[in-house]
Amino acid sequence: MSGRHQDARSVSWHLITGEFPPQPGGVSDYTWQVAEGLAREGCAVHVWAPGEPQDTLSPKGVTVHRLPEGFGVRGLGRLERELERLPGPKRLVVQYVPHAFGYRAMNVPFALWLARRRRDEVWMFFHEVCFPWGWKLPWRHNVLGAVTRAMAAIVLARAERVFVSTLWWNRLLHAPPRRVPIEWLPVPSNLPTQPPASAVASIRGSLRTAPETVLIGHLGTYGDLIAGMLEEVLPPLLRQDSRRVAVLAGRGGPRFAEQLIARHSELAGRVRALGGLPGDELSATLKACDVLLQPFPDGLSTRRSSAMAGLALGVPLVSNTGPATEPPWHGSGALALAPEPTSAAVRKAAEDLLSAPETWPAFGQRAADFYTENFSLAHTLNVLLDRTSARVVEDT
Repeated sequence: MSGRHQDARSVSWHLITGEFPPQPGGVSDYTWQVAEGLAREGCAVHVWAPGEPQDTLSPKGVTVHRLPEGFGVRGLGRLERELERLPGPKRLVVQYVPHAFGYRAMNVPFALWLARRRRDEVWMFFHEVCFPWGWKLPWRHNVLGAVTRAMAAIVLARAERVFVSTLWWNRLLHAPPRRVPIEWLPVPSNLPTQPPASAVASIRGSLRTAPETVLIGHLGTYGDLIAGMLEEVLPPLLRQDSRRVAVLAGRGGPRFAEQLIARHSELAGRVRALGGLPGDELSATLKACDVLLQPFPDGLSTRRSSAMAGLALGVPLVSNTGPATEPPWHGSGALALAPEPTSAAVRKAAEDLLSAPETWPAFGQRAADFYTENFSLAHTLNVLLDRTSARVVEDT
């Protein structure tokens, strides 16, 4: 990649995003991290996001511009005028999620505006690409799918650089009109990766029922598909060893725990549901667990922020492969990876890991090393600043 683009410090970076703190969301957190990291590297960084000026939070060294009208026609006019007042050259880095830019995810004017910005570099980061379509879906869904595909094609034809958060999106980004390779740049964990040891010890002490207690953690929203797998995996693991306790973090955990205990009353007292937690407390809670159990019906991928958080913290992790699983996970040795997205396979992988506590420290260290090398914010910045290359998904 080096040499293809203007030097990182000779341009001003303009991160265009549909959400930014204090608005919640994964893209919001990611944009903050990247903006702050680029500013630390000595780059001139601007963020453009919807919202009112009085709501503005700014990372150190970053200028945040609020667009009260969002990215509608009036908002795009404001964005155009304010960009023109700033000195060039400029690099626009678009954090692309169709629904985040308004117009019910069909903001064609925004895509056309990007296509017309000929004097600036345009880099696209696809957190999501488009909505699904198909014969079995209602016509309204197919209209949404068609329009969002057209928008992606418009911005692809313009972009000098294209990133995807997961290889899963490659099948949706075709060439033509794409004229540059797709680069895979996973999103780092948005949780602190080094919680204070005292906080970890305190939480671990509060969760353990005895010195020999084994804490099996899960972080998620407990949607139907993942909850179904958890209900088939967790009870047998807990019954296998009376020292094991399940720790459920994330919104939806209390409701899932209530339903689980209603069906498996013998597990009462061995399922701890903590609900949603602040980032610092959540990080320390996950680190306090002995093993994290994160099954996914479509397989582990870099879109799964819960698994990325576990890796970043160096906690032994159990998950599974599936159609969304990217090649580097296979054979990485960074986690216990079930070979298929079935409850039986996940249960076996989990039991094998839980039965070998002597392997946990090595698993945790491999997890942290794998994360640092492939997924961390430092890796992201190295790619953006051309100090290292991202994986090219498919050249044109």
